[in-house]
Amino acid sequence: MRGAAALILAAFVLAGPVLAQAPATEAAPSVSAAIPVRRAITRHVGRFNGQAVTYSATVADNLVPGPDGRPGASVVTIAYTRDDVADPTRRPVIFAFNGGPGASSSPLHLSALGPVRKAPSGQGGLVENPYSPLDAADIVFIDPVGTGFSRALPGVDDKYWYSGETDARAVQTAILNWLKTNGREASPRYLMGESYGTIRAALIAADTRTLTFDGVLLVALAAPVAGLEMPYVVSLPTMAAGAWRHGRIDAAGRTVDQVYQEALAFARTDYVAALIQGASLPEADRRSIAERMSALIGLPVELILRENLRISSNAWMFNLLKDQGLRTGMLDVRVTAPLEPGALGALDDPSLGVAPKSKAGEPAPTPASIGPIVNTVLGDYIRHDLGFATTDPYYSLNFLVNAAWSHGDSPQAMEGLARAMQARPAMKLFWAAGYFDLTTPAYAGRYVLDQVGVPADQLTVAYFAGPHGVYDGEDNLRRFDDAVRTFAVTPSP
Repeated sequence: MRGAAALILAAFVLAGPVLAQAPATEAAPSVSAAIPVRRAITRHVGRFNGQAVTYSATVADNLVPGPDGRPGASVVTIAYTRDDVADPTRRPVIFAFNGGPGASSSPLHLSALGPVRKAPSGQGGLVENPYSPLDAADIVFIDPVGTGFSRALPGVDDKYWYSGETDARAVQTAILNWLKTNGREASPRYLMGESYGTIRAALIAADTRTLTFDGVLLVALAAPVAGLEMPYVVSLPTMAAGAWRHGRIDAAGRTVDQVYQEALAFARTDYVAALIQGASLPEADRRSIAERMSALIGLPVELILRENLRISSNAWMFNLLKDQGLRTGMLDVRVTAPLEPGALGALDDPSLGVAPKSKAGEPAPTPASIGPIVNTVLGDYIRHDLGFATTDPYYSLNFLVNAAWSHGDSPQAMEGLARAMQARPAMKLFWAAGYFDLTTPAYAGRYVLDQVGVPADQLTVAYFAGPHGVYDGEDNLRRFDDAVRTFAVTPSP
């Protein structure tokens, strides 16, 4: 999970301003005179799921301890809470963050769950999100250290938080602080992570001695799949969906769901059996498997044979549309861009859209050379419309964080989540995957959850004809928010 090929970066948000009531900033308490704690509250009205809802937006610092146990960083939370609630302790609250590592919560905030969202393409600005589950549950967006407005305090090395364990502990501390500050310790609580955020969520949820959750929601599950066969097996159904989308296979009247399921059945049976045989696979059988793969993923039979039936993400992305001089995206295989010499695959993913256009002879982009991505408009929305006092830039995506990250404890995260669920039968898990996501392929997520032992009767699964951000598109957004609303307000058995 290192380097450009290991990036698990959710798309960042570029959006315009939104009208809101004039903010009323509270005089906030402070841990000490030297460390002021900022807290701003604004009141709003919206219509969600057909209901008129009055709600408060609260943006606040949450100080978390550094390596010496003293306050070392501020984790900023952006909370939306419904006002007309007789007993808030009975109202669910969802704590949500994205991944990266180095991504702010902006995709889930302004493209999925929040009360406002990006306007449809080409229109600019922000508009109300009528699908937001705010009618049914409060939502707290969390920006980890180094993203959004969250920063290490002066004199503290920010790299201390750039590992799975310390990052998860900081976010967990921010959640505990929010619950205590707002008197919500008794509220039903849910934890949502997207992309690398699924690993963060698993690490937090596994620590049941410190904090328990009624449910965990994983979007675009990021978990390594090892071995000589399975990395190729879990990617094949997504490649089939992409080939269907680009018209590189005979659809024969099939929907993307049907193509995905057909490819999944092949991947789990004849394909994996062929890969396991390796060099002992008879040549006639090898060619037969290659022909079946070609009919599913849209690559030439001879190319598949040259790759020994093992098609990497780059091999598929750079060859599916090669005759048109194009490559596909990785976070969203529906996206295309010119195929250029020296393409990397992930960091220059056109569906990520952050790498500068390269010129002949120039070095390839790296996370360090790109650095932090500043989202001026989102920062202005939080500063001006939500009243948060800061002059810092809002980092939607910080590649310096990604470049410095240590993934040492990440592979064991899902095992810990599974153990927590086995010990608490009332704990629920929701997992959402997009058919067009080759960064965290849908079957990879299901394979990992099955192998670590997540109880099937505690798992809710939702597939979307969408990319890494499964909620992309009006229909997907409506379905996603409806699914989240249902999951978070349905009592555990």
